[in-house]
Amino acid sequence: MRDQYYEQLDAIVDDLVALTGTVRRAVADATTALLEADGQIAESVIAGDKDVDEATETIEERTLLLLATQQPVATDLRQLIATLRMLADLQRMGDLSVHVAKIARRRMPESAVPEHLHPTIVSMASVADSMIDSASRIVANRDVAKAAQLEAEDDEMDLLRKDLFRSLLGDSWDHGVEPAVDVALLGRYYERIGDHAVSMARRVVYLVTGQLT
Repeated sequence: MRDQYYEQLDAIVDDLVALTGTVRRAVADATTALLEADGQIAESVIAGDKDVDEATETIEERTLLLLATQQPVATDLRQLIATLRMLADLQRMGDLSVHVAKIARRRMPESAVPEHLHPTIVSMASVADSMIDSASRIVANRDVAKAAQLEAEDDEMDLLRKDLFRSLLGDSWDHGVEPAVDVALLGRYYERIGDHAVSMARRVVYLVTGQLT
């Protein structure tokens, strides 16, 4: 029975890592839809959020079942609690990718991002992608050292968002109010994706050390 219990624990972690990969692809696809004004990709990201929600619910149910039936203690208990918290982070990242895709769809056939800001958005999306990938590896390997490194990437994301706002508030901005609102929201969305990746890494630190950061 205990062997089966640990197999179930491992399977939950594997599915959590797989869901992280799904969310990572959603963020990348939403960025493509945004920068290329691709309606088909935008719709795919929006529709795909249902799959993220269903996967989240399935993993959550299995986690709660183990909590209720196995009465785990110590590291096992922390694993299951951390899983529930990380599922919430992943679901929110999926929602944020949908927000990006919806901005892309709303401005079609034009790109919602002025051409001169494409490099900044590309950089923010690249950092977000790296952070989600790092979070996935941290969860899979319980890598506390890598979790600490993720904080530095979060600082980079914050700097990019500041650069974005400097462009919005500069005298050279001549794209009007609605594009400014879109770009401000996009900056916030990518920043929050990074924040949720950091949150996942901190859950792993809690799992391994028992200490909240």
